[in-house]
Amino acid sequence: MRRLEIKRQLQADDLEAVEGLLSLAEVADGHPAVDEHRWLDMAQGGREAFAGLVAWEPGHHHPVAYAQVSRGLHSWALDLVIDPHHRYDALELGPEMLHAALDVVRGEGGGHVHWWVHQPAAAHDAMAGAAGLARGRDLLQLRRRLPLEVPAPDLTLRPFVPGRDDQAWLDVNNRAFAWHPEQGGWDLETLQQRFGEPWFDPAGFLLHERDGRLAGFCWTKVHRKHEPPLGEIYVIAVDPDHQGTGLGRDLVVAGLDWLHRQGLAHGMLYVDAGNRAAVRLYEKLGFTTDHADRAYVGDVEEGSPPGS
Repeated sequence: MRRLEIKRQLQADDLEAVEGLLSLAEVADGHPAVDEHRWLDMAQGGREAFAGLVAWEPGHHHPVAYAQVSRGLHSWALDLVIDPHHRYDALELGPEMLHAALDVVRGEGGGHVHWWVHQPAAAHDAMAGAAGLARGRDLLQLRRRLPLEVPAPDLTLRPFVPGRDDQAWLDVNNRAFAWHPEQGGWDLETLQQRFGEPWFDPAGFLLHERDGRLAGFCWTKVHRKHEPPLGEIYVIAVDPDHQGTGLGRDLVVAGLDWLHRQGLAHGMLYVDAGNRAAVRLYEKLGFTTDHADRAYVGDVEEGSPPGS
């Protein structure tokens, strides 16, 4: 009989087991199984509320599925992954994990939920519908070859300095993404967690200042192990006081130029499909859609989970 463990914090042995599952899924699917922001929140202590759900089956010394829920400023985010060797049972295991995760949200007071699915299929639509969730945001991954056919902008940039630029960056990020359920509401701890990641390189975290204040930034990330290696525009934003000035486009071009100078021949970024202005900007710069991820959304009422 399958056993489900609900963890409010992942201990060292939990982390090892779940990271093994996520690695298997990433190799099988060609993309990370869980959003990096949300995984780091869970693995390193979480935000306001969080839980990891780990499913085990008798005779197996590894988890067969994992789900996590974490509460941000405006909503809950939900992630779910099934071991590639157990996906023959996905039509049973998937709904079981999804309903268990929603029960955790219900027991924590309920709220608006985003269940993120990489490259969704009809089976995900059906599973979401059965759980009371509907199609919501689509997140596009866009790619293009480097270099750009446009010159680098005449823009003064400098690298981020950890410990000195933290608060100024948080202020601009949270102002620019006040509406965003994942990127908005970062705190110092969240930012400093990224400093400890092996991919973090302050030289590729580009800041642009005007009149002594941070006006915008382009934070890049390099995926050396991906085939082909990818240079990502990881987070990019313009302070609301400087929006509409063309600074956003200049920062994109500058970020891609920096990535190309690191020897990368492919650039990548994510953008909400509903952000038509941003999509048009990226298309004009030669980006095309590689794939779409989807958030299934719904409101979960407060209540006690069945059997509690």
